[in-house]
Amino acid sequence: MRSYSGHNGLARRTFLGGLATGGLSVAAAQATPPQPQPLAARLPDAMTRPGGADLPYGLPAVHEAQVERSLSMAAGVAVWRTPLEHQRGIITPSGLHFAVHHNGVPDIAPERHTLKLHGLVNKPLRFDLDRLMRYPMVSRVHFLECAGNSAANALSPTALDQTLGEIAGEVSCSEWTGVPLAYLLNEAGLKDSAQWVVAEGADGGSHSRSLPLKALMEHGMVALFQNGERLRPSQGYPMRLFMPGWEGNVNVKWLHRLEVVDAPAYTKDESGLYTQVLADGRIERFAFHMEVKSVITHPSGQQRLPEPHGFYEIAGLAWSGRGRIVRVDVSVDGGRTWAVAQLHGPVLDRAFTRFTLPWQWSGRKADLMSRATDEHGRTQPLRSEWKRRYAMHSFNHYNAVQAWRVQADGRVENVYA
Repeated sequence: MRSYSGHNGLARRTFLGGLATGGLSVAAAQATPPQPQPLAARLPDAMTRPGGADLPYGLPAVHEAQVERSLSMAAGVAVWRTPLEHQRGIITPSGLHFAVHHNGVPDIAPERHTLKLHGLVNKPLRFDLDRLMRYPMVSRVHFLECAGNSAANALSPTALDQTLGEIAGEVSCSEWTGVPLAYLLNEAGLKDSAQWVVAEGADGGSHSRSLPLKALMEHGMVALFQNGERLRPSQGYPMRLFMPGWEGNVNVKWLHRLEVVDAPAYTKDESGLYTQVLADGRIERFAFHMEVKSVITHPSGQQRLPEPHGFYEIAGLAWSGRGRIVRVDVSVDGGRTWAVAQLHGPVLDRAFTRFTLPWQWSGRKADLMSRATDEHGRTQPLRSEWKRRYAMHSFNHYNAVQAWRVQADGRVENVYA
């Protein structure tokens, strides 16, 4: 008999314990509670056998398979939205980063891809991937947001009952690593008349945007890595332009040409789709910056609070294309009163900032709202204020306060505040 561990050890102690009660009648012994199970039998299943093999490239747990991007074709193009309601930190996993594809995802062989830099420069240059990899690189954490994010809330006369990701999931945040564009432009040498740069992608539609040269020199990057790994095809593999805080479409994916010019090209997309019409009929062209914005991620659309009342933590994300977030106010009564939420570091320039506020829910209907302010004093407008500024059919750069209604049964739905 083994006596130091495991099943037999426990049985022996139980047996000795039984001897110590000598003199008990048979009837009393029969009334003794059932013998405890051996320790090994009480362990979780996963502790009773060796685990499985790992994978060469790790994947999320199979039990998290429901956490994935949602696809919408409502705009006539493929829009893959980030499930923000499942994100708890400021970095979006690369596989969940939003993407908008006007012309599909090109299949580009990196060894044959080049970046051409020409136009008003002293020395036109062409870079292949190996050459770019030899330049010094920088890493920066920044959000990226589609100009048309939250378009449904801008356009729909009634609030749609959707998840946060479906409503506002065309925004994500990553660490981007690449070569500062100033290195390449300085090497090429700029002529006196150089003012703008036309960036063109190697996709089927030759997506192109004009960007001011001065801003590119200060902030532009040829991004080669995202969250520590090479860009994914959906994000512009093998290289993309990255301008922190600017609307997503100017961050040209599959970048293959930069032409330095003296005036914007007024390309198809920048003259049409990404030009904003104001309420007074004027046109707002080249509105690059994404303005200050925030969303409550928990609780949010189509979630349900598990208990009819009690303590909950309201949590969310805030960002601004012009700088750091300095304050987020949260209301639980439809905007009648506001409380200052706690910001959780790191609070980075033009990046997601996480905020929370403890909330004791009474169990009655409540309208939750968040309102962010950035370091330049810019604050989110209410939806009614945003709608007064833009034409009825405008939807780009929608940054109005998002409201969620918590019903008495705990169900959460999108509402207009």
